[in-house]
Amino acid sequence: MKTYTCDVVVVGAGPGGSMAAKFCAQGGLQTIMIEKKAEIGAPLRCAEGVSKKWLQEVGIEPDPSWIRADMVGAVIRSPSGYTFKLDESKAGSEVGYVLERHLFDKALARDAVKAGSKIMLRTSCTDVIRENGKLVGIKAKCMGEEIEIRSRVIIAADGYESQVGRWAGIETKLALNDIDSCLQYRMVNADIDPDYCEFIIGRSVAPGGYLWIFPKGNGTANVGIGIIGTECNNGEAKTYLDKFIDTDPRFKNSQAVEVMGGFVSTCPGLDCAVDDNIILVGDAARIIDPITGGGICHACRTGMYAGKVLTECAKTGDFSKKALMPYEKMWRDRMEDKLYRNWMAKERLATLDDETIDEVVKLISGSDIKEVNVYNLLRVIKERFPKVVEGFEDLI
Repeated sequence: MKTYTCDVVVVGAGPGGSMAAKFCAQGGLQTIMIEKKAEIGAPLRCAEGVSKKWLQEVGIEPDPSWIRADMVGAVIRSPSGYTFKLDESKAGSEVGYVLERHLFDKALARDAVKAGSKIMLRTSCTDVIRENGKLVGIKAKCMGEEIEIRSRVIIAADGYESQVGRWAGIETKLALNDIDSCLQYRMVNADIDPDYCEFIIGRSVAPGGYLWIFPKGNGTANVGIGIIGTECNNGEAKTYLDKFIDTDPRFKNSQAVEVMGGFVSTCPGLDCAVDDNIILVGDAARIIDPITGGGICHACRTGMYAGKVLTECAKTGDFSKKALMPYEKMWRDRMEDKLYRNWMAKERLATLDDETIDEVVKLISGSDIKEVNVYNLLRVIKERFPKVVEGFEDLI
């Protein structure tokens, strides 16, 4: 069996994996990143929308090659058609881009390679390797050939379906209410506003989740839905999405040219995303915005944090759980309160009927909110609908 050796093996070449590989390699660690697919970033499994403000934080320069549309703002729509429209004057840097995701992912992988990381495509992790109770690498299948990659530490960046963390003994199971079933079509010849993303909420539209329209220019848009796992029966997401498209006149002459589906986690992160000789990043660590299901920025941040912490650990040669705990502190200090608040908000909003959602949207549309974000929206909602924020008032 062929054996490779390195300091760090990164499982998964999505945004979290590529950022981790980049920062590990920049720190002087010999890094191998593996990707089970034949092409980084494909097939698409994302709505492709991101806000702008965090890109600079992780050192990513906006590049026209992977920006498909630069949004002016967003519209939140209730079941009865009440709307709240916001543009950059209110949303600021929360207004974002619609990506060409496969090109974005490839750009991040390119940066990892520039930093010195090696990439192995068509290489899927099949298990972890333990010797004397210690993680010492992974088993994998590369182009059909069984191999071993021996490493001092493993970074699990293998997404929602992450098995590496579970194989390493980290509990990653999710409750059904912390899973969203998602389906998305890429629609062409749609009569939509090209400058605004749209989010439609309400139990009759998308129980426990929301429906989205993300324009991509020239009448093309990602139109998708996510619904809470407790509301899912056979084909529920498709049923709701098809009904919406069939009844919305903007899609009367439109057709789908691409379909994608999958699941996202909507919990506020694992209890602990590290153990001896292993770090979980991004979706594998369940670090994702529970109310939106957005995870690209969280993956990039946690990948960067992992690379920085491992660079420091390499100076002493200590990759124990205790030595890796600064990673836990980094991501929790930066994101934990917001993730928990949004998780609680997600749980409450899932219980609201359409009439209440109509009232909530009318309320916020008539409010003088200087900067629109989840925090400020919840502050307004708290005054009129205090039960929505019951249990997490101290975070608002």
